[in-house]
Amino acid sequence: MNPDAYLSTLKPLAIRLGLGRMERATAALGHPERRFRVLHVAGTNGKGSTCAMSAEALRQAGHLVGLYTSPHLVRFGERIQVDGRAIGDEELARAVDQVRAACPWHERGPEDDRLTYFEFATLLAFVHFVERRVDVAVVEVGLGGRFDATNVVAPDVTAVSRIGLDHEAMLGGTLGAIAGEKAGIFKPGVPAVVAAAQPPEAMARLRAEAAARGAPFHVAPEAWSGPIALRGPHQAGNAALAASALRLLDAAGGAVPDEAIARGIATARWPGRLEEVGGVLLDGAHNPDGAAALAAALCALHPGRPVELVFGVLADKDHRRMLATLAPRVRGMHLVAPASPRARAPEEYAELARSHGPRVDVHGTCGEALACARAAAADGALVCAAGSLYLVGEARELLRG
Repeated sequence: MNPDAYLSTLKPLAIRLGLGRMERATAALGHPERRFRVLHVAGTNGKGSTCAMSAEALRQAGHLVGLYTSPHLVRFGERIQVDGRAIGDEELARAVDQVRAACPWHERGPEDDRLTYFEFATLLAFVHFVERRVDVAVVEVGLGGRFDATNVVAPDVTAVSRIGLDHEAMLGGTLGAIAGEKAGIFKPGVPAVVAAAQPPEAMARLRAEAAARGAPFHVAPEAWSGPIALRGPHQAGNAALAASALRLLDAAGGAVPDEAIARGIATARWPGRLEEVGGVLLDGAHNPDGAAALAAALCALHPGRPVELVFGVLADKDHRRMLATLAPRVRGMHLVAPASPRARAPEEYAELARSHGPRVDVHGTCGEALACARAAAADGALVCAAGSLYLVGEARELLRG
């Protein structure tokens, strides 16, 4: 079976937190996750950017680097990269066959034995990294930390980016509870570093969890002072976190000199995060903190410039706070449902959007929304697409043709 077709059979939206299936599968595969160094990164916002900068710095240091992130924007292979290249179709097919052969119970047992889409994807990354003989892997947590599928790794360093309210139904309704779940990646004796810009409640919980788990605790500087390739004021904090994590990795024997760290931060790329494609600014901004970072970036990068915003959001996100943050900064809103079964219908919140002041249109497709926004921006306004990584991925593919 085509690997993409097989992956689509794994109920991509199913989430069953817990490490039992992953521990069973990694044992059956001979523990591939233990055969390379690991920088393990959790957080609510900024973890992907932190991973991208870290991976590029490690490449600049001469390492063969694996990078595992989620979700993908357009194609599944984006999640699993080695040396900056996404896994190829043949490599993906081999990895799928290897995992299926090692874990027959995954397909033959009861539903609770069946690996979820994210668990299977994580195993594919580990198998591919071993096949390519990577020296070190930068592994992004998918959801939470404590029970996330990636938490079977034996990390050399752990890092936590800024924590905010997101996925409250699964992680808890307070910043302290969410921080406790993120801190689940801390390990005894393994250095843990956290972003400086943590809400006080989250920082206190992170510090307490590190002490309870015997993890040496570090707080990154507030900002990186050197050149940063990724755009937006918030990236200074993400770069500082990446640099701190890499210095801890260097101290643990990972060989990452400061010059490589600086080059990596100055050259890293991270698609769909304040990325300009075809004259349109794309940014995931998929929760309230992300929306606040985007609003600040629009003011910093395009002061005084009118904005036509293509916006779509998933049903489990706090769209009210996102709209309240973004609407005052935009002239027009072009609402559309992201390409996901979890999408919130734009008709449900169009009036709420109008109540914040901007002109609001509702569209049936991303292509229509982009076309309308670009027409409205003929006077020199900026077109921006945001609110969901699913929407950004669809827009990016359309804009790139």
